[in-house]
Amino acid sequence: MDDIYNQVYRKDYFEGYENGLNPFVQLLSCKQKSLAFTSGFTNGRTEYENINGLVINGIPERIVTDKILEEFLLAGILGMKIDAEGYTDTQLQAIQKWYESGIEKYDPNQNIYLLALLEKNGITLS
Repeated sequence: MDDIYNQVYRKDYFEGYENGLNPFVQLLSCKQKSLAFTSGFTNGRTEYENINGLVINGIPERIVTDKILEEFLLAGILGMKIDAEGYTDTQLQAIQKWYESGIEKYDPNQNIYLLALLEKNGITLS
């Protein structure tokens, strides 16, 4: 079993994970190839490819990250329309799941509260 409590292992793992999330980095080009780094890289690359599609099929024009998925979730919660232009089919499947999850939590009263709060602070939406 991997020693996840070892600080060196954790550092190497997270460094590999971060590199795996970057579609422009290949494992072969990485200088550091410890077991922890390789494991982290593999897990990061798997997460990237689950959302954006396989790297061997090309890198999409717009890359979807967890932050972007959370924005789609929030849009669903607030009942806002979304712009899904420029995303691949694989990306749209992930976006749709997050957006629909937000819609399930949609409360029409939240918009009223949000607009009132924004108006109170002098912010208007067009």
